[in-house]
Amino acid sequence: MAAKLRKGDKVVVLTGKDKGKQGEITSVSPKDNKAVVEGVNVAIRHQRQTASSQGGRVAKAMPIDLSNLALVDANGKATRVGFRVEGDKKVRYAKTTGEAI
Repeated sequence: MAAKLRKGDKVVVLTGKDKGKQGEITSVSPKDNKAVVEGVNVAIRHQRQTASSQGGRVAKAMPIDLSNLALVDANGKATRVGFRVEGDKKVRYAKTTGEAI
């Protein structure tokens, strides 16, 4: 099945501690049904100092479930994603506006 959310999409978080926050998807794991969104679901990880990098507390974006994310349309609102065939290509479109993504 085609992916409704892909790397580079601007999304909004629907539920959880980061509800309402927006960000860009940096990576998607379809097998786990999760995505990493920039600035969302951030956890502090402790890193040991090495010769090349400074140690300390490092903020890292953790994966969030795809069901808790919605694509942001041209109007800046959350929208669901649909598929349709235009010509000979299958394209994603925003259900609120009907525009191709």
